[in-house]
Amino acid sequence: MLQETFLKYAQHEAPFNDDEHVKAWLLRVAINGCIDRERRASTHESSLDAQREAGFDVAVEDESGVVREVLGAMHDLGDPPRTAVYLALYEGYTAPEIARMLDVPVNTVYSWISRGRKILQEVLSA
Repeated sequence: MLQETFLKYAQHEAPFNDDEHVKAWLLRVAINGCIDRERRASTHESSLDAQREAGFDVAVEDESGVVREVLGAMHDLGDPPRTAVYLALYEGYTAPEIARMLDVPVNTVYSWISRGRKILQEVLSA
């Protein structure tokens, strides 16, 4: 996925506003690429070994299926909250940084993160 993202960056012809714009663009391209890969993989039943050979990071589930449950909840979350929640909780970005990357107001990012956390809490506690 990394190589595909940087290949798209090398082929991108439109100018970027600044380094933050480049960073946000790269993140969005990588996220979209991962989503596309996941969609393609979910449409085809395949073995764990086949998925690994295709370059997918396949998490080994614990006995309770927590990994699958969390990934499913994140997938079902939908965008825009999913991107903001991912960037905040997994990547460790602050709301002002996410707002600059996504070119939205900071309070909007706070709302997305709050809404996303609430939905994830409800889904995962059920």
